[in-house]
Amino acid sequence: MNYTLHQLQIFLKITELKSITKASEALFLSQPAVSIQLKKFQDQFSIPLTEVVGRQLYVTDFGQEIAEAAEKILNEVQAINYKTLSYKGQVAGRLKISVVSTGKYVMPYFLSDFTNKHRGVDLNMDVTNKQSVVKSLEKNEVDFSLVSVVPDQLSLERVELMANKLYLVGGTKGKFNRNVSKKKIFENYPMLYRENGSATRNAMESFIASHHIDTPKRMELTSNEALKQAVIAGLGYSIMPIIGIKNELKNGDLQIIPYKDLPIVTTWNLVWQKSKNLSPTALAYLDFIKAEKARIIEENFAWYDQY
Repeated sequence: MNYTLHQLQIFLKITELKSITKASEALFLSQPAVSIQLKKFQDQFSIPLTEVVGRQLYVTDFGQEIAEAAEKILNEVQAINYKTLSYKGQVAGRLKISVVSTGKYVMPYFLSDFTNKHRGVDLNMDVTNKQSVVKSLEKNEVDFSLVSVVPDQLSLERVELMANKLYLVGGTKGKFNRNVSKKKIFENYPMLYRENGSATRNAMESFIASHHIDTPKRMELTSNEALKQAVIAGLGYSIMPIIGIKNELKNGDLQIIPYKDLPIVTTWNLVWQKSKNLSPTALAYLDFIKAEKARIIEENFAWYDQY
């Protein structure tokens, strides 16, 4: 056996993505280069690692076992690199964070200074829906999660980061009659919702229910970006977090429609399991957040105060 760490890395990525093309894109390598390394790796085993049925690549049972071993080897190599940097007095290690979809407009600003200062930190940030974020916390797959509504079924610690404001928003292409009660917007125009389980949808539904508003016309979209584009196009109105529509407000593509008891204000929270044994890297990040969050908010989110 004379395989290289590079070959292990390529093979592991292929097994994760089930595609040579996708693996080459993820590793920033050409497709022929990945194919060549896969063949060289396969040549060292008498049992097939992968097989192609139709045009789909499948990993054999043997290949899956080799992939699991490869992951352990690569993790050990990474641990050696982290220890080397730690002995030099540098913060080094893996930092894993899951973020609800709207949080992608928030979390990078609370990470960039930390990762730029500590080059030995490998960041893994998964932007997904609320249900997946909660599941990643339950399974202890991440160090931290960013949520606007703290799940009450888990025992969590948290640091409050900043306010999350949700407004009634419409596009600027169509004009509604300003002399008519704004409640008619909900009754006469389609209301656009995120998918079930979304914290934004829950906040919107709670507001509508508490104010006894009828919304006979409803549409559902499964991403914040799709919802935003639909509102811009004039498909309807929605209650949306302002954090994701800064540029659209500035460009005049969207408008905030003043409405009684809006905005809805929640809080972005960085949360983690109380029972979790945080790594030195995670502890260093927590110290950074507590010390720097006020500065980060002032430098990047002062525009909030305009609304």
